[in-house]
Amino acid sequence: MTQVLATPTVTPTVGNTPPVTQLSLSIEGMTCASCVKRVERGLSNVPGVDSVAVNLATEKAQVAGSADISHEALVESVRKLGFDVRPETITLNIEGMTCASCVGRVERVLSRIPGVTQAHVNLATNTATVTGSAPIQTLIAASTRIGFPAQVQSEAREAAERQAQEKRDKEQATLQRDLIIALILTVPVFVMEMGSHMIPPFHHWLNATLGQTNNWLIQFVLTTLVLVGPGRVFFAKGFPALLNGGPDMNSLVAVGTLSAYGFSVVATFFPHLLPEGTVNVYFEAAAVIVTLILLGRYMEARAKGRTSEAIQRLIGLQARTARVSRNGEFIEVPIDEVKPGDLISVRPGERIAVDAEVVEGASYVDESMITGEPIPVEKTPGSHVVGATVNQKGALTIRASAVGQDTVLSQIIRMVEQAQGTKLPIQAMVDKITLWFVPAVMAAAVLTFLVWLIFGPTPALTFALVNGVAVLIIACPCAMGLATPTSIMVGTGRGAQLGILFRKGQALQQLRDAKIVAVDKTGTLTEGKPTLTDLHLTPDFNEFDILTLVAGVEAQSEHPIARAIVEASKAKDVPNVQVTDFNSLTGLGVRATVQASLSNGHDANTTYHVEIGARHFMDSLNIDTQVFESQAHTLAEQGKSPLYAAIDGKLAALIAVSDPIKPTTPAAIDALHKLGLKVAMITGDNEKTARAIADQLGIDEVVAQVLPDGKVDAVKRLQATHGCLAFIGDGINDAPALAQADVGLAVGTGTDIAMEAADVVLMTGNLQAVPNAIALSKATMGNISQNLFWAFAYNTALIPIAAGVLYPAYGVLLSPMFAAGAMALSSVFVVSNALRLRRFTPPAVVSTQSGTAA
Repeated sequence: MTQVLATPTVTPTVGNTPPVTQLSLSIEGMTCASCVKRVERGLSNVPGVDSVAVNLATEKAQVAGSADISHEALVESVRKLGFDVRPETITLNIEGMTCASCVGRVERVLSRIPGVTQAHVNLATNTATVTGSAPIQTLIAASTRIGFPAQVQSEAREAAERQAQEKRDKEQATLQRDLIIALILTVPVFVMEMGSHMIPPFHHWLNATLGQTNNWLIQFVLTTLVLVGPGRVFFAKGFPALLNGGPDMNSLVAVGTLSAYGFSVVATFFPHLLPEGTVNVYFEAAAVIVTLILLGRYMEARAKGRTSEAIQRLIGLQARTARVSRNGEFIEVPIDEVKPGDLISVRPGERIAVDAEVVEGASYVDESMITGEPIPVEKTPGSHVVGATVNQKGALTIRASAVGQDTVLSQIIRMVEQAQGTKLPIQAMVDKITLWFVPAVMAAAVLTFLVWLIFGPTPALTFALVNGVAVLIIACPCAMGLATPTSIMVGTGRGAQLGILFRKGQALQQLRDAKIVAVDKTGTLTEGKPTLTDLHLTPDFNEFDILTLVAGVEAQSEHPIARAIVEASKAKDVPNVQVTDFNSLTGLGVRATVQASLSNGHDANTTYHVEIGARHFMDSLNIDTQVFESQAHTLAEQGKSPLYAAIDGKLAALIAVSDPIKPTTPAAIDALHKLGLKVAMITGDNEKTARAIADQLGIDEVVAQVLPDGKVDAVKRLQATHGCLAFIGDGINDAPALAQADVGLAVGTGTDIAMEAADVVLMTGNLQAVPNAIALSKATMGNISQNLFWAFAYNTALIPIAAGVLYPAYGVLLSPMFAAGAMALSSVFVVSNALRLRRFTPPAVVSTQSGTAA
């Protein structure tokens, strides 16, 4: 079965540092944590590999290293260990092909790429289907280099997931078939042997009708069928792993069942070789062990199939077709034929095909699958719409802005997949233990056998065999290998449904440890759309003249405060003016030269030197602002930002701008406090203004008058004082602080640069998503801790019991059959416990992007 290879990412060269390639391999045959460590060690030894992370739940290996990593070497390394790499099939859209010669050229160049086993190019559909292990970027580059630009077909991801699901279904069906066969063959063996022990009349009846010899012969035949049929997988994988020096759970099962089976065969056919009093058979133990472990694997496969439901649902949201304008009319075309710039008609109730901008019509769009917010958002011409969201009652005409792998939904899917494939720091402890765990268990089983053989009661050989096999079977490390990745998969999937995207899996663990949340004020706590609220003038100037000059200068700036002043001036119908020598002084203000005709009677060519900024800007210009001292103090107490305007070096006006606080912000701050976190606000506002807002919201700490390049220092100071820090921002100037923080959270209404620097992306601009993300982190890490505790405590407690430590005092021994059942249930418990995260309920209910708290 094939599936699409996740697109490798290449980190570009910085200075003399070579580029780093990251790629994904789909590994077949892994069953436990020991398998994971063997694959990781094998891949790490391949030249050029810097790091490897293998995930048992997703059956993926993420490999990072130099750009010249040999894919053949990676595949060969995996196969030498007894595992396999599934061949990947990818579909590329190829541009520029016009004839069979073009097809031949593309096929030849793709077929020659190392790792490609088959390449088929179709001229009619302009596609290339490639099977193998070569990176997608290599395929695209090779085709583009010979003049045929290529890109990944967007349906490939859905096909990949469908094929992966088909593979999971096939494996589950195979396990179910083997389980039924094993069960049918095992039940008679169990009844014939254990029934004789538990029901004396049944024992006498069997001896009278069959006799002991025939009884044991029937058990031998049925158990042999179990081991060579449904149980053959344990021997086919377990013994090669043992011979290669890397025993896994299959090795434990293979050695344990073969020991019980081999001893029983000798007792049946060569009883004279055994000491007197030890001639017993344990066919039922071997058969029941295989059956119970198959039962556990079947239940585990069913549960694991549900851990990836979040990804499957996201992929299922993608539209299949779109009504695109072609030659003046709208026709329905496959989604892969939509190109940026195409006009698309969206009817009421339809799913929007791609990311786009509304050019005609008005409607409300349900964006809950992207933002987690249930209330539809109004869309009018100029509004941005996201692919896979649902149009409500109005008809829209939209212009495609991003298609295929560039859409928001595709990026979300990639983020979730990458987060699900990563390893948390807590996994390092598990890795260290599993590295020696299975060999240690086998040594413990040998020691148990020897102790019972030498010091045990009569029949010592029987006790030694039973207890040694029980130790082998009880200690399978399946639960250890599944404890972390299953919780990560379900937790990150639930996060995606809530509009919380963990770009880096490590953020799941670090966010739980956060002691303080630092928040950038503008656009995060506030709407990010300031409005002009107050204008105080000196006697030498009037409102119209000041707005004319100030708005003329601020029109040259992209700052939100500048836009607020310009918007206010439009309502007064101030004239356009000529502005020269505009200069923005970071953290201070702006200055420019303006030519204008004012009410003072000067002609239109009169030149004015205008300077606008905060008080410390005026101080640097030696302009006295004392006349506005009381007004500025009052405005600051009201949480407004006072600015000063100077004309030709003379103080002219005090301007107050206020950025309204989002209605949902107070509830979000309260939810963070209830989680036991402190909240700090970092802002460029003056101290009084910042304190007024902080008091209004109940913020614990304020860092005011911070220049953009000072945010990193502010974050460092807060980290030194409080410990683990989460920073929330939305602008370009927040990117360094997001990177410096222990966990950076970018609101999805912000810039791409901010989101690239963040560890977590909140698809809504609502701050209530922050406590939800932290609560989800705590719930996921708590779930992982429960799983790990169960896995380790289970083995720690039951291995000594299986070895027989309770026998001298209580006469209690653990049958290998019960050991097999307990081992199987441990894995099922871990996966089932992880699935509880699907019902995670966020502490803060997220409403609309700027609406009220629900």
